[in-house]
Amino acid sequence: MFSEIFPVSNIVVDLESEDKDELFEEMVEVLVSAQPGIDRAEALAALKERESKMTTGIMPGIAVPHAISSTVDGVVGAIGISRNGIDYGSLDNRPVHIVFMLLFAPKETERHLQIMKHFAGLLQCQNLCSDLIQKKSASEVYDLICACEEEMEKNF
Repeated sequence: MFSEIFPVSNIVVDLESEDKDELFEEMVEVLVSAQPGIDRAEALAALKERESKMTTGIMPGIAVPHAISSTVDGVVGAIGISRNGIDYGSLDNRPVHIVFMLLFAPKETERHLQIMKHFAGLLQCQNLCSDLIQKKSASEVYDLICACEEEMEKNF
């Protein structure tokens, strides 16, 4: 599941953003590159609207911004890693270092719920955050996500 949503080409290991607005713009560019039909402005507005309801900085160092966007085909995702941390307005008020961004088509409600539930399991993967921060390339991040996902599936 995650190997399809987060291909190597959608992983950025050295985010330049310093705050949430910059981050959203930087990562939406990755999603638009993956799926050129995405309306950049509409996707940004959807992410910001969702974020205004409650922060998606849900775990120490990790954020999962997600939204429904009418110009998305299916589900598209990107992973970003910030070495310096991003001022995100997280629940714990600490910087975010790892970001999993997701955009869903409006008709993907069931899959949206399924993926978010699956995320809860992935985020329980032992040492995920510290291991991801150590990765130097997109392919290393991809391999780690796939390994965590395989481990999760063994335990279910």
